[in-house]
Amino acid sequence: MPGRVARKAQPANVLTEEDSGSISLRRAICTIFVDTQKSTAGHRKAVISLRKIQEACCYEPANYKTGREGEDFDEDDFNAEIVRCVLRIVPVRKAEPVGDRVVRFLGTFLNIASNKDSEIANHADPDASSVPETPTSRLTTRILETLLPLLSAKEKTIRFRATQITSHIINSLDTIDDNLFHKLRLALLKRIHDKEAPVRLQAVYGLGRLAAEVEDGNEQDESDSDAEVGAGVLAKLLNTLQHDPSAEVRRNLLLNLPLSKEVLPYLLERARDADASTRRALYARLLPALGDFRYLSLTHREKLLRWGLRDRDENVRKATARLFRERWIEDCAAKPAEELEDGPQEEQPKVSNQAADPSLDALLELLERIDVVNSGGEGGIAQIAMKEFWEGRPDYVEYVSFPDTFWEDLTPELAFVVRSFNDFCRSSGKEDGYDGPRMLDGMLADKLPEVTMFGFLLEREIAKLLETVQAAAEGEDGDAEEMCVQREFVVEQMLHMALTFDYSDEVGRRKMFALMREALAHADLPEEATRLVVEVLRLVCGVDAKGEREFCGVVVEAIAEVHDILGEEEEVAEDSTSVDDSFHSATEHHIDDGAVQGKRSKKKRTVTRETAEADEGKALREIVVNMKCLHIALCMLQNVQCELEENASLVTMLNNLVVPAVRSQEAPLRERGLCCLGLCCLLGKNLAEENLTLFLHCFAKGHPALQTIALQIIADILITHPSLLAEPPIDPNTTTATEQPPMENMLQKQVLKAFSRSLKSDDHAVQSTGATAVAKTMLSRLITDKDLLKQLVIAYFDPDTAGNAHLRQSLSYFLPVYCHSRPENAARMAGIATGVIGKLATLREAMLDEAEADSGGEGAEGEMVKLSVVGTMLVDWTDPRKIVGFAEAAVEVGAGETHFLLAEAVFDRLNTSQVGKEERKVLFGMLGKLHLPPGGCDAERIKAVLTGLAEASDVASDQTSRNTLAKMQVNLLKMIREAVTAEREVEDPQEENEDYTVTALEDSVRDITLDGMGMPDAEGTRVQLGGDADLLSEMEEEDTNV
Repeated sequence: MPGRVARKAQPANVLTEEDSGSISLRRAICTIFVDTQKSTAGHRKAVISLRKIQEACCYEPANYKTGREGEDFDEDDFNAEIVRCVLRIVPVRKAEPVGDRVVRFLGTFLNIASNKDSEIANHADPDASSVPETPTSRLTTRILETLLPLLSAKEKTIRFRATQITSHIINSLDTIDDNLFHKLRLALLKRIHDKEAPVRLQAVYGLGRLAAEVEDGNEQDESDSDAEVGAGVLAKLLNTLQHDPSAEVRRNLLLNLPLSKEVLPYLLERARDADASTRRALYARLLPALGDFRYLSLTHREKLLRWGLRDRDENVRKATARLFRERWIEDCAAKPAEELEDGPQEEQPKVSNQAADPSLDALLELLERIDVVNSGGEGGIAQIAMKEFWEGRPDYVEYVSFPDTFWEDLTPELAFVVRSFNDFCRSSGKEDGYDGPRMLDGMLADKLPEVTMFGFLLEREIAKLLETVQAAAEGEDGDAEEMCVQREFVVEQMLHMALTFDYSDEVGRRKMFALMREALAHADLPEEATRLVVEVLRLVCGVDAKGEREFCGVVVEAIAEVHDILGEEEEVAEDSTSVDDSFHSATEHHIDDGAVQGKRSKKKRTVTRETAEADEGKALREIVVNMKCLHIALCMLQNVQCELEENASLVTMLNNLVVPAVRSQEAPLRERGLCCLGLCCLLGKNLAEENLTLFLHCFAKGHPALQTIALQIIADILITHPSLLAEPPIDPNTTTATEQPPMENMLQKQVLKAFSRSLKSDDHAVQSTGATAVAKTMLSRLITDKDLLKQLVIAYFDPDTAGNAHLRQSLSYFLPVYCHSRPENAARMAGIATGVIGKLATLREAMLDEAEADSGGEGAEGEMVKLSVVGTMLVDWTDPRKIVGFAEAAVEVGAGETHFLLAEAVFDRLNTSQVGKEERKVLFGMLGKLHLPPGGCDAERIKAVLTGLAEASDVASDQTSRNTLAKMQVNLLKMIREAVTAEREVEDPQEENEDYTVTALEDSVRDITLDGMGMPDAEGTRVQLGGDADLLSEMEEEDTNV
């Protein structure tokens, strides 16, 4: 704006005769602010109008004409009116959108006005080195200085609006006065600890902009406390990002903190945030804006993919999949790895929202960047990522092809591409989200080789794998181990593909059968590849009984061939020894006896040392070969379902391989042999019954690893053969005169003892395995022992199991499912609830006493779940409304009696003298949360609960407890009256007797009520019984009318 001169003190003729002469400056500014409240659409026009008024007040036109009458206003008047309007915004509540609109308008105006003032200043003095003071900068300073005291106001609305306006102005301007900068930083740092989350949100919004401008090493040397508070803005914001309870605050910091090497790990950490929207913001907004993903470390890439694609929230999973298939692949396609080595400084501009052409090299690099060898195994994150990739990129599905040259030198990335493509085409379709132009099954038949050709390709890769394994064993090549891992991965991917093929073609089936049979006989084949070979062989043999017998016979033959390696090596060693002996005997000369004796003793020592080393190597080789044979047998047993006694091959394998391994003195052989014996027991009930005692003995005497295996086997056997725990049959010759109580199953007693011992084990693996085994057997209704269930619940809440995540996670699923699946299970839980509360109360008191003795009781409260939480969970688990089938069975008497049983148990516990104050409070709290549905149980049960209620009134020391009992009493009296009336309607012939019964029952209830609830409370008052008396009188009137 040339021709204008900035002035501060001289007044300006703002409104002339050409304008509305009677309108004052305040009215003009207020009119503009009123218009901005209505909608954001007119903000641009309002900014222009307000800027004109500011220029008229702050700048003197060059062609200023005198002689006109009007009102004169200067810069101070304009600033005062703006501040006055800003103060009118401060009391506006957060829910009012007009406040947000005015704040937004204010930031826009200050930004535009500041830029125009800078243009005027630069035109007046283009050589100025410092930032000039302008009218807008003075206006900004005045607004912020006015708001500074309001940041610590007592009213939360004022604090919120003051912090919001301050933060918005900070983010709207490029420069702020230095002194004001430090004051704002200190004030906003105090607001990040405000008790109101909206205030903290606005504070971190402003500090996010200031954090980029502050470095702790460049702080001025000041001695006051404010300087100490202001130090480390970024560190305080990172601490807020990690620990602030408000998800919106954390999300705002995630998106506004500066992206630096120090801050990035804290930002990526939000992928595990408790809030789903924050996690989605990371994957949908932050990571796409971060730049090339290849500058992230391999650990960060793998964790981000794993956390995102396995997130519980569907939107987070979709955002992660979109990031992988749209951003990361585009980074690899836009800049190859060779160009990436030069650094990130040369960014090539690219058209937005335009994907690069499909490139196999880019896809291979993407898989290499996520370490597909380690993440592409069974259940690895690379499989999920590639499934999402193929679903979202139909252009790549059409692009990829697998000609003969593709198979010549398979790398792990190439093998994983073809394996993932095969899995996607065979398991997906248009109903699963694929939107390509061609059918997937037809595309698969065109691009992949036929089964026979694939067999030859797989044979070549297996040969390469065996060569690299032998080279790695000899240790000649330093890179042999890495090559062995890569070759093994390639073979595994091809075997996974073979598991999906159709072997109706007899030529291809025979080729694969011969190849699998030959590969299985190699002792050097890795274990995972061996497992897949056995599964492919099972598929090739056929799924019928004949194919199963053939499969077992072939595998047993392969085991025999692998075991024969030991015999061949022994024969080779014996032949070598005999040749050496014959050589020496043929060349020996006649020498004296003394020399012969000395040479013989020296030779004997040498031979003894060499023999010991040879024996040690032979024993080690024998263990390795036997472990290989047991592994093959284990894989075979996992793929058969026939009866053990009907399959001669399995019986032979059991007697010649498994039983000697179980009896072996070597721990690895014994453990693997035990696993094989357990699988054999699943195929034969007689064998299981004979060896179940052996597994119990292994658990009782074995080390933790053996105990874990034994528990798993015991649980599987019991679930497969549930009759093992049945009661012994009754002798048919027993008469009523000689009738004896039913015999107890001793095996069941031993199993319960083993399970109980496992839950008390110090080893986490044994404890979690035992809990899982008990949970499986209880869900199968094989075990119904209340003591074992009580032990499970106590273990779930016990602070000693806080570090056993596997145990807690298993029980978190089992306990509610067990209780809500059947009414009898919930009733069983109701029966042990009070015992659990009592035991946990004792544990809590002991823990608090120990903590108080050690450290004054600090931190002891957070180590154990509160008893009130335990009571709430027990009430929820036994809630009849959540039991499966409750709605259908609601009309039946006894369908919802679980909470009646719990109430009766609670009253029995309250009426004992061993209940502490905290436990009593929890028990009364549980009574207030019970759901007692009408018709949930019979009249006798209700009367029993009423009797306990009357007795428990003596221990109700506070008003809350007494109110709970009074409310429950009213409900129970109504239910008992309805129950008795219903019984009388059913049995009309005995009306007189029923009338007498009703009267007697009412009298007994009245006696219980008067005796139990009429005791004075702690304040000398008496519980009012008018409501109950009226209720009884109403019942009598109704009875008379009937």
